[in-house]
Parts: sequence; structure tokens; C-alpha cells
Amino acid sequence: MSKLDPYAVKQVRGPYLVLPPHEQHCATEEELKEYCDSRRAQGKLLAADLFAGAGGLSLGLTEAGIEVVFGVDHYDYAVETHSHQFPGMSVSWDLSNAEHVERVANLMLECGIEVLAGGPPCQPFSKAGRSGIRYLVENGERDPHDARRDLWRAYLEVVQLARPRAVIMENVPDMALDNEMFIIRNMIEELEQIGYSVSFRVVDAWRYGVPQFRQRLILVALRDNLVFEWTEEATSKVTVWNAIGDMPEVIPGWRPEGGADGWTPYEGPKTEFQHYIRRRVPSIEQSRLYDHITRPVREDDRIAFEMMTSETKYSDLPEHLRRYRSDIFDDKYKRLDENDLSRTITAHIAKDGYGYIHPRESRTLTVREAARLQTFPDDFRFAGPPSAAFKQIGNAVPPRLGSAIAGAVLSALEANVKNPDTSRGVAKALATWFNAIPARDLMSPWAKSGSRWKAVVAEILLERAAPSLVRMLWPLIDSLPEAKPGQAIPEETLETIYSVFSGREFANRVQRLKDLVREMVIEPSALWEPRIDRDKLPTLTPALINYLELAVPTQNESGARSEEPVITVKGVLRVTSRYQGFDTETRNRQSEGRLSIARMLSMNPDSRAAHLGLFELARTVCTPESPRCSECPIGKHCKRFGVDSNQTALEI
Repeated sequence: MSKLDPYAVKQVRGPYLVLPPHEQHCATEEELKEYCDSRRAQGKLLAADLFAGAGGLSLGLTEAGIEVVFGVDHYDYAVETHSHQFPGMSVSWDLSNAEHVERVANLMLECGIEVLAGGPPCQPFSKAGRSGIRYLVENGERDPHDARRDLWRAYLEVVQLARPRAVIMENVPDMALDNEMFIIRNMIEELEQIGYSVSFRVVDAWRYGVPQFRQRLILVALRDNLVFEWTEEATSKVTVWNAIGDMPEVIPGWRPEGGADGWTPYEGPKTEFQHYIRRRVPSIEQSRLYDHITRPVREDDRIAFEMMTSETKYSDLPEHLRRYRSDIFDDKYKRLDENDLSRTITAHIAKDGYGYIHPRESRTLTVREAARLQTFPDDFRFAGPPSAAFKQIGNAVPPRLGSAIAGAVLSALEANVKNPDTSRGVAKALATWFNAIPARDLMSPWAKSGSRWKAVVAEILLERAAPSLVRMLWPLIDSLPEAKPGQAIPEETLETIYSVFSGREFANRVQRLKDLVREMVIEPSALWEPRIDRDKLPTLTPALINYLELAVPTQNESGARSEEPVITVKGVLRVTSRYQGFDTETRNRQSEGRLSIARMLSMNPDSRAAHLGLFELARTVCTPESPRCSECPIGKHCKRFGVDSNQTALEI
């Protein structure tokens, strides 16, 4: 920053907090084994937390009654924090390293650690990588080297080797929401293959007492195929002011005397949440508030903050106060609404904090305020400088959310009720039912044609047509000569189609087909590619492309195969809602709706036919009114009318 900058602020660094290890810290693996033996002798259920960060999830587990004795992360400040807060061992190991993965699994076995928790990063996969992994999974195989190369694969590898009683995984919702939902479906299949029941859901953290809008995907897997029931959700919100309104005013850049040991005078909690957050503070420190420190503020930023309400957008500010492009950074500055939830606290808060402006004061949040909004108790401190503390807070699982999930896991383990249902069993039943139906009796008989050309013609001309019309006209389309990749469609074939569908009611559909044919003249092989490029065939909608790749998969010369996209339509979501006893029809189709389909399909040799079976089931059996449940291939486990948990499992 230029020394002549009129808006420059004095840099305030530190304090740098050094945290000693927990009084029951174990310096070696042998010490950890001895400690775990003593805790198990006292009846404690022990856990490991991978990608643990500062320990938000660890704290949640501990408060629910599951003792975390082993934490792994690769950020040194977070490891120092975790080592201070929790007994046992906290180590900085890189879990992309195969030796570290095996070391973790062996330690879990030797120490009797029976719960595995964590939030592994889930980077997108290349299509080639997905294809290779899927082949191994479908055949019940695995490649240990490849399995550890990506961190979520490393997490699964630990499960494979250590076989804990319970697995809890947290991640952002879109980690699983690529077109094929590859990661989540792969996880279901691999876990079910080794005897785990798998439950997952996108949860709103505020429904578990967290004062911020924070959606997370939570996966719970229980060994021996046990039933898991989600914790009842709250209906009232803890607001921003409810969480931080008791904290004293401070000026931007505030640092108390005493460095890392300094504290701000504090009068005491006022709300139920504030009493909850202060529950562990020693009596001698009741009048102290640690880490109530914040960044300095530039003068132009202070003026901008003064002008803002919680409704103000960055683009609403006068141009001379906007240092960033408002068309790109429309939410760059955000004053929090004291009467509502905070926006999601992320690790980005470590960089500038502009997205988290105090609801009443002209400054960004303090470290302690951010920790409060994540539900860290006031005695929980973070190693390193303030920027490291902010990063640890932003990356954490809210402890209150972690506690709710861990409590439900404990209840499931204690209940020890077998799950009559598996994704693999559902997929098998749906696929068997669908495969047994003659093509002529299907609502979309071209789903069994094996021809992309005939399927695309039928979808364009007969989609949503009356069943009687489909039965009359599909045989004609099916009788046409097969089109071939790289060759023009024969004129006599096109003339036949156009003459049959010459009525006014087909005019728009025929024109659309003609547009597609013109595109295929330019790109004669595009329709048969495993993944259809819409830029080459713009007439095809994304929905139609997905359907073609699902119903008529292809493989090119290099061995690449069509993906198996997860397709959400209203009828299918009706089936998943009824079957699972959880409303997915009115929720977000691109998250909860697609996850509900993944729950029923997994990723196995039956899943493609099972997905097509869901379409047929929605159209013919599981209808909006008067569904014919006695004809449903998965009806005996449908939760529409309740399920007896003692029923036998579907055959696999």
C-alpha cells in the first residue's frame, strides 16, 4: 500500500496465541494405545476425526458422549488448537499419502476407536477417472493406490481398513451434485458392499441451533446395517443479535492489553444462547471475554459501512466508495441483519471480513463473534494469529450441529435395529421389474430400443403423447432403418417420418427434428458420442441429452462410456418422497431432490435400469391419485403408510 494513500490504516498484528497440549495429550502412538485402553475400560466410545481442523466436529462428538482421542489435519495451527482442546493425539499428516492412510487405520484398530468422523475435501473427478473407479466399484474391487490419491477416497479407504461401528462425514452440499452424482453414489455402493447402512441429507444448520444460514451435506454410515433416525429439527431461529448482542462495543482494530492473554471486560450473558455459549467458562473468568479483537477499517470503508443496512447491496454504494467491480462483487460488503441468521461463515473471513459487517457498529466481526456464530463456546481458543483463528473458525463444522448428529448416532447404536432396506436392494428390485416389462408395454418403449437415433426421434415427436398414440406411432419409428455414426440420415427415412407426422399438431415438433437433422449433417457423429456436446447439437435440450445418455449409453473407441446422469422430474420425486417418507417434491430439486434419487440407486450394474424403472413406476403405478401400491416392486418398504422395521431385507 502506498504511503500516500489517504485511506491507509495502521496495520495491527497479533496477538499470536500459543496453546499448550491438553493435559492428557499423548506424545507417541504407544501412549495413545495405553490411554485408549484406559478410556475403553471405563466404557467410553472413542472416535477419530480426520480433516479435523480446529475441532468443531470433535467438540460436537465429545459433548454428545463420544470421546475424540485422535485428530488429523494438515494445517499446523489447526493441529495445535485440536491438540490443546482434546486428549489423545493430534497430528499433522497428509492423508493423500498412502502410508499415512494405513497408519491411521492401524491406529484405530489397535486403539479400539469405533467412530470415524471428518469432512474430506471432494474435488471433481475427470470423466476418465470416474469411469475407472466405477468399474472397480461395480465389480467389488478397489485399487489401494488410486483410492488414496484423492482425499475422499482416502477417507473411504480408512473405513475399508478399520471398519468402525459408525462413520460421520460432513461436506458442502454441491460436493456430490455433479451431473452423475458420482461421489455420493460411489460412497453408498462401497459402504453397502462392506455391510454399512448409509443415510445422508442436506441439513440447514440453523435448525440445530446454529445462528447462521449454513447448509451442509451430512452422511452417516452404520456398520452391521443399522437403522439411523435423524434428530428432530427446530423451527425457531437463533438470530445474530441473540448470539452476539451481549458483547461490548469495540473500535476497529481493537486489541486489549496483555497480548494473547489480554481480555475485554464483559458484563455477562443475557439470552439462553449466550448462557449456553458461556457454559464452560471458569468462574474466575466470568467477567472476561477473550479474542474479542477485529481488524482496522479504512476511512472510506468506515463511511461505506455507516451508510449500509442489512438490505444494502455493494452496487448500491456511491461509486467513489466502491473499490471493486460491482457487477462481479455485488455482495462484497454485507452488513449482517441482527434479527435474522448470519450468512455462512467461511474461511474467506480470514482475508478481509467485508462480508461480515457488524449489525450495529462500523467494523467487521471480531474473532470471538465469528466463533459464536459457529457455536464455539467462549472458552474455546484458536492457535496462531487472528487470521489463522478466522480460517479455523470458517473451516469448522458448527459444534452444535455436530453434537446433534453424534447424539442421533449414539441412539442408533444403542437401539441396534437392523435396516430392512439398502440402496443396492432397491436398485435390484426396480431393475428386475423394469427389465421384465415388454418394450411395447412401456410408456416410453424407446427406452429399450438400444438406438439413440430412434430414441431422439421418439422423444422429440412423442414426448408426453397419449399412450394410445405412442402405441400406434412408435412401431413405425422402430421399424425405420438404423442411422449410423458419421453417415447422413437417408432421405427416404426422413420423408417417411415427415409424412406420418404431417398434422398441424406435430408442426413444431417436426421443425425441431428438421433443425436437429441439419445440425447432424455438420456433426454426423455427435449424437453417438458418450457425452453429447450441446454446442454441436444445440437443438437438444440438457434434459433430453441426459435422458439419451441414461437410456441409450454408448462407448467410443478410446473406451469412454456414457455417464449415468441423475434426472429429477416431478413424478420421480413423488416416488422418492413416498418411499423415503421425506418430502423431496417441494425442496430444492438440484440438491435434496437429486440426493433422494441417489439414495435409491447407488452406483452398481442395476442402477441405470433402476433409474428408468423409477420413470415408469411414476407414470404407471405410483400415480398422484390412487397409486396401485400392491403392484409396486418396492412397496413393502415404502414409508407412505409406515414400515415395520423387522421386515426382511430386499434380496440383493
